[in-house]
Amino acid sequence: MRRLVHEGIRELVPYPPGKPIEELERELGIHGSIKLASNENPLGPSPEAVKAIKNSISSLNRYPDGSAYYMKEALSKKYGISPEEIIVGNGSDELLELIIRTFFVYGDHAVQSFPTFLVYEKIIMGAGGDVSSVPLSNFGLDLERMLDAVTSKTRVIFINNPNNPTGSVLFKDELLDFLHQVPDDIIVVLDEAYIEFVRDDRVANGLELITQHPLLIVLRTFSKLYGLAGLRIGYGFASREVVDYMNRIRQPFNVNSLAQAAAVAALTDSAFVSRTIELTNSGLEYLFRELDNIGIEYHPTQTNFFLIKVPGGGDSMYNKMLKHGVIVRSMSPYGLLDYIRINVGLPEENERFIETFRKVLDK
Repeated sequence: MRRLVHEGIRELVPYPPGKPIEELERELGIHGSIKLASNENPLGPSPEAVKAIKNSISSLNRYPDGSAYYMKEALSKKYGISPEEIIVGNGSDELLELIIRTFFVYGDHAVQSFPTFLVYEKIIMGAGGDVSSVPLSNFGLDLERMLDAVTSKTRVIFINNPNNPTGSVLFKDELLDFLHQVPDDIIVVLDEAYIEFVRDDRVANGLELITQHPLLIVLRTFSKLYGLAGLRIGYGFASREVVDYMNRIRQPFNVNSLAQAAAVAALTDSAFVSRTIELTNSGLEYLFRELDNIGIEYHPTQTNFFLIKVPGGGDSMYNKMLKHGVIVRSMSPYGLLDYIRINVGLPEENERFIETFRKVLDK
């Protein structure tokens, strides 16, 4: 079997999926757990998206629209970009796969920061490529060192802005300067999964930079702001030529019909978006204030999640909080052994986190 699988895949560790909350509760003998580990929208899905899903169920005997016509039209209208410059995917994860399958061959090289979204490295290694992981500088991307890591074999550079798991951001002027220094034959993937949560107007926005590098691809998702993580629906912006090549690789029915209908409706749900942003900002203010009172170090963020430095390490804190029915994320897989990551929850969930966190610290 080993000779049928190349080295890059053999060295990969499968992504460890979490157990359903119901199963965790059964095993631990607890109930009423809350999950603050996956940066999900605590309000649930967009109500307008739910209505659209219900209205589309009767047509599930039909294949989905392979061109995602209405979804592209809605995105085009919202963002002022041509439908031919938009590509949709089964989550932005699939679009990452499409980029590598389209523009990357065995033995090519990619550059990323570290820690960052773990999927980048998995995709590159699965394609038989090599990855240079440039350490963060003060929890932020070190663009200068990322440029230094570029070689003659580099085909892709991954930029996660805001960066997961740190919540740090790049400003427009620094990212613009970076793009002007990247060779024109290198794909730059600007992953903006959390861009809608950004509060600082100086932060770089891919839509404003799309013409600044010929091979810039901007990725976004409906999973976070719109609460559609379970539908797996993402999209990207790029030049017509780049999108055309990616569409040659893309499977014809890669985005299901319910996801498309939900996405179109969610884009019109401004009330839900406003509630989500308000909930996130007020939740961050509360959590930061309480952690300041406790005297615990945390990292500032421009997203709906943030890092907390915890005594005893992230794995230990994860297990202790879990026993009280509060699910957080240990940052050990990201190399941040002393940290956990949490996302903002509902007000009562944020309060329960603080209460439980105090209780665990006291012990």
